[in-house]
Amino acid sequence: MGSQEVLGQAARLASSGLILQVLFRLITFVLNAFVLRFLSKEIVGVVNVRLTLLYSTTLFLAREAFRRACLSGVTQRDWSQTLNLLWLTVPLGVFWSLFLGWVWLQLLEVPDPHVVPHYATGVVLFGLSAVVELLGEPFWVLAQAHMFVKLKVIAESLSVILKSILTAFLVLWLPHWGLYIFSLAQLFYTTVLVLCYVIYFTKLLGSPESTKIQTLPVSRITDLLPNITRSGALINWKEAKLTWSFFKQSFLKQILTEGKLTVTLNGVYDIVNNLGSLVARLIFQPIEESFYIFFAKVLEREKDATLQKQEDVAVAAAVLESLLKLALLAGLTITVFGFAYSQLALDIYGGAMLSSGSGPVLLRSYCFYVLLLAINGVTECFTFAAMSKEEVDRYNFVMLALSSSFLVLSYLLTRWCGSVGFILANCFNMGIRITQSLCFIHRYYRRSPHRPLAGLHLSPVLLGTFALGGGVTAVSEVFLCCEQGWPARLAHIAVGAFCLGATLGTAFLTETKLIHFLRTQLGVPRRTDKMT
Repeated sequence: MGSQEVLGQAARLASSGLILQVLFRLITFVLNAFVLRFLSKEIVGVVNVRLTLLYSTTLFLAREAFRRACLSGVTQRDWSQTLNLLWLTVPLGVFWSLFLGWVWLQLLEVPDPHVVPHYATGVVLFGLSAVVELLGEPFWVLAQAHMFVKLKVIAESLSVILKSILTAFLVLWLPHWGLYIFSLAQLFYTTVLVLCYVIYFTKLLGSPESTKIQTLPVSRITDLLPNITRSGALINWKEAKLTWSFFKQSFLKQILTEGKLTVTLNGVYDIVNNLGSLVARLIFQPIEESFYIFFAKVLEREKDATLQKQEDVAVAAAVLESLLKLALLAGLTITVFGFAYSQLALDIYGGAMLSSGSGPVLLRSYCFYVLLLAINGVTECFTFAAMSKEEVDRYNFVMLALSSSFLVLSYLLTRWCGSVGFILANCFNMGIRITQSLCFIHRYYRRSPHRPLAGLHLSPVLLGTFALGGGVTAVSEVFLCCEQGWPARLAHIAVGAFCLGATLGTAFLTETKLIHFLRTQLGVPRRTDKMT
């Protein structure tokens, strides 16, 4: 498979991921609005925060490192050993679900059983659902490695839709079940998700006329189960060591990501965090996940850029440059226009309670943090796909020092300036990580003619347009928002729309290389296989 074909499939994977994220958020929003009519907000809050965090943390710690390691260099491996390695996520998931379940029940504060009944059962079932989902990990990695785009879309969409239908049915007919409803729905969701992958591969591998079988490293469904390889080795130890390096990195990353659990924050921060991170989850996460697979498939670890196939190195550099430019433009747009519209957004979302206090300052700070998140997502996407095991280990030492300094800085800044201090600490953390990745990218391409970091340069005209748009909308906010009533608010929105249109138009005229990339990768229909 050529690098251009891999690029096209990665772009389709990213766009389908974006559509899925929008669909999931819309379904979740509608479902929460429906559920709140029948159940207390305390029960919904426990599900959306505590139990979901338990589920996501278990999955992240059990499988993230395996995914990163096993999606690298997919054309040069013994897939039997890789699949054996992937099955280790199941016992690891059992361990983390038991350990984190104990933490949730014994160390963290348990909700009042009269307000939130069946909490212990919810913890057990959400942990079990994570283990069930890990049963499909070998199937998921194989599908991602071969870019089965439609399979991912159908499996995840069907699972979410059926989960939502089951939740709504149980809430409507058995509202007294409380947490039982969400726990059973979550277990049902993971079961359907795994079954979709198992049924698809069973059908595919049982169909001799399928053209896909020629490209798959397995010929029957039993090949996906743990088995003794021809060489006699259960796993590839080089791959296992890389997995261990990524695990240490994932563990430290989780500490940095969930570091807010170590400091006391107010409810306004939680709302701002959810609003601010929404864009990152909707747009940047699908891009990062999909193009990590692209870079991992095109580039070879352990090899300098000058020793690899130069066509692939050139394509990877061009893609990285375009992604950096896209992330920078998206992040700057959010930062510049978010500054003048944070107060209005919070006022519409939560009324004067959010817009009159510290909320606008928090959201403005978070808008800048989103810019750093966007750039970091792209730089680490490339860095983790190209790093050797030794480089990953060195990076882990930096992450270890960073995690310690981040926790200390979070504590100090939070005591000094409240919740804004925690966002500033996150910005510091993200700035150091970006610097590390930029240094790696610079070293990686320094002996080649390619300069992908040029993607972080914008034309002076576009920068001037951003500055002008930010200034105009800031003045508009002073005179039109938010105490003058809805006519003034609509005028403020119109000013922002005009400035945003002018900025996007300028970007369209000046960033022609990026526009060409988006057109060729996302705008041109391609002939695809049955399930890609």
